[in-house]
Amino acid sequence: MASHLLDIEHLSTYFYTEEGTVKAVDDVSLQVRKGETVCIVGESGCGKSITAMSVMGLIQGPSGKVVSGKIDLEGTDLLKLNRNERRVIRGKEIGMIFQEPMSSLNPVLTIGQQIMEPLIEHLRMSKKEARKRAIELIEQVGISRAEQIANSYPHELSGGMLQRIMIAIAISCEPKLLIADEPTTALDVTIQAQILDILRNFREETGMSILLITHDLGVVAEMADYVIVMYSGKVVEEGEVTELFANPRHPYTQGLLKAKPILNQRQDELYSIPGQVPNPLDLTESCYFHDRCEHCLEICKVQAPELQELGTEQKVACWLYEKEATARV
Repeated sequence: MASHLLDIEHLSTYFYTEEGTVKAVDDVSLQVRKGETVCIVGESGCGKSITAMSVMGLIQGPSGKVVSGKIDLEGTDLLKLNRNERRVIRGKEIGMIFQEPMSSLNPVLTIGQQIMEPLIEHLRMSKKEARKRAIELIEQVGISRAEQIANSYPHELSGGMLQRIMIAIAISCEPKLLIADEPTTALDVTIQAQILDILRNFREETGMSILLITHDLGVVAEMADYVIVMYSGKVVEEGEVTELFANPRHPYTQGLLKAKPILNQRQDELYSIPGQVPNPLDLTESCYFHDRCEHCLEICKVQAPELQELGTEQKVACWLYEKEATARV
């Protein structure tokens, strides 16, 4: 079995507001093996992006804080590093593709300058070397007229081209881990497929690992080796992608898969999980999904279940499987 590149243990990230404390990420543990693609999936607000930002060290105090846990990157606990030490890791060892490329790129710097920056900062390239490498990266992500594009500004490029530039910046230093936060959002299906191909090809060429954040189950099915399902800041199910899609155990995972339209199958009405995601300020000790779950038990209303192993590489946090999990012990 391949060794772990990233090992997150009991990570909790909170935000402190005038109304109360928001537990955006609540006791989350996950691992990413070398050369593996792990997908985190769930509705908006479930903690996917905050988990990624916690890994990158981008949670800004005093309102936001990683309150507990461990983020281990090949034996180094990132939470114990100071600000300068984290900057060395960020961009070189871990690259990140952010959501919304239109707002993630600097509008007053050319595309070439923005790709050159991490090359000069982390790899100590000269400006001439960095410029040459930037043009190569633009070509590598499938954009023609690379020199002209390098001299362009973000507003001159389409959304699909900007997303490719974000990938070029993220992979410029050949990181060991690439975090891709909704890399195909708001792109048409043809461009989405091209973006996923770029990520897949680069992983195969370099052996890097990918932590892919998405709400698109089609992307998960195409890219993932392993899947983490999050709900209201907690991991509710995880497992190998084929096993999880073939036999989802948690009612929330079942609802997500049921809500996905099926090609060539007429549906009078798309399925929707009933109810709403709970207000993060009103969370109790109960299972957070209990008031939306058709299988809700009395214990679900007063106590949250622990994540327990059910089968090979599959874990679920649900009281429905308590006897099955206990039998494995």
